[in-house]
Amino acid sequence: MKRDKNLTGAAGEHLVLSRLLSRGILASQAPRGTRKADILVNPLDGRKPRLIQVKTTSAEKGALGWKMKDEHMTDTSSDLLYCFVDFRSSPERVFVIPANKVAEVLVAVDKAWMKKPKKDGTKRDKNMWRMIKPHFIVKTELTPPNWMDKYLEKWDLLN
Repeated sequence: MKRDKNLTGAAGEHLVLSRLLSRGILASQAPRGTRKADILVNPLDGRKPRLIQVKTTSAEKGALGWKMKDEHMTDTSSDLLYCFVDFRSSPERVFVIPANKVAEVLVAVDKAWMKKPKKDGTKRDKNMWRMIKPHFIVKTELTPPNWMDKYLEKWDLLN
C-alpha cells in the first residue's frame, strides 16, 4: 500500500513538535504555506526565535535520503534548522542540522558529483537532484560515512 506523502510529512512535523515540547521547548506549527518554516520555536528565556524545516522519509526502497531543492544550497540563515525525520528506523530518528551545514554539504556534494563523469565518460549536465544522505556515492571531506550521526537528536543546537 502506497503511503500518502502529505500524511508522512505531517507525521514528521508532529514527531518533531512532540520531541521539542517534551524537552520543555515552546514550539508550534507554522501556518500552512509558510515559505521557510514548518515549526516556530520561541524560547521562553528571551533567546532569539528559531525556525525549523522538517523533511521526512518513510521510503522503504533505496538508500536513506531526503529530497532538497536548489534554494537549500544557498540558505545559510542562522535562525534556521532542518530536522530530517527517518521513519524507516525503529524507533524513529531525527537529525537536527543547522541550515549553514546543510547548504555547505549540498554544495560540496554537488561539486563532487558534477566532476564525476557519466558512465559513458561524458561530462555531466546541471545536476537536477538534491539530496541529503548519511552516505553519498561521491566522497567529500564534509561527508564521511555516517556524517549525519553527530546530528542525531541534537536538540541542543536550539540553544
